[in-house]
Amino acid sequence: MLVLDTETLPVARRIEAFQAVAATESGLCTIEHERPDTRIRLERWNFGPLTMFSTRGSGIRVGRTLRQVRRDSVNTISITTQSHGEAFSVWDGTPRGIDLTSLVMSQKTAGYDYGWSGSGQSLAVMVDADRLALPDHQVRAAIPLIATSAAAPLLLHHVRALHHDADRLSAGPAADALATATLELARAVILSVTAPPRHVEDDPTLLTQILSYARLHLTDPDLTPQRIAQAHHVSVRTLYRLCGEAEVSLEQWIIEHRLEGARRDLASPRHARRTIEAVARSWGFTDPAHFSRRFRQAHGLTPRAWRHQHRTS
Repeated sequence: MLVLDTETLPVARRIEAFQAVAATESGLCTIEHERPDTRIRLERWNFGPLTMFSTRGSGIRVGRTLRQVRRDSVNTISITTQSHGEAFSVWDGTPRGIDLTSLVMSQKTAGYDYGWSGSGQSLAVMVDADRLALPDHQVRAAIPLIATSAAAPLLLHHVRALHHDADRLSAGPAADALATATLELARAVILSVTAPPRHVEDDPTLLTQILSYARLHLTDPDLTPQRIAQAHHVSVRTLYRLCGEAEVSLEQWIIEHRLEGARRDLASPRHARRTIEAVARSWGFTDPAHFSRRFRQAHGLTPRAWRHQHRTS
């Protein structure tokens, strides 16, 4: 949802308008603009208790001093990456560069500096710190170590996937469930760099990581239990045990989510010119007959009948 596009405003009003919006959305902060005719486009989406922001435009620096922290009791966690350009981040005195492959966290009670020069676009997810259900000292200890977490790429790809279809996902019935998945991945990242060493099989976040990995690779035809187990350093037997304890049939889970993706694409005008076989292949189905049979079992119609019905309606 668009919150502000300064290009729709007179130049003289742009900085003031952005300052007002930033204070409302993020709490007390100090903002410096690289150019007087600042060009900023700010969008926001709500996923249950999570808020996602996309900020795109000319050079900017946003800071929060300890004095401002004392005046403003908001205690949120930000998960940030860049969608365009390179940025800098300083949290609790620790500087960090941010690019398209980076993920950083910050906790507003410690103050921060963030921004970029030239042009850039940031993508941030914000949530009240207590939603993580972790001690503040553990969160603070983890933040400088996020780059070393093996779970961080999972969270990064998950956040990017949410942003890719944010309008539809945030307004859909799964918004709260997606927020829960995001929080669990954030917890997994923090725990992965602060929890005492233990056997990987005893990690309570492991199944969440496994299903997140599977969701991110649904379109890969070679997404097999063997590959998933290897990616998480467990045996296939352990993988099946973890899924069984949660009453999850891994193969069925993968097929159901692939079928749901194919169902959406077949109904979407954006994919109207693609063949049914091409849509099936893009969701990991290499056998058209198998895809058609499973689709009919799941939805009561053949893929062709489903597409025709949607076009007719």
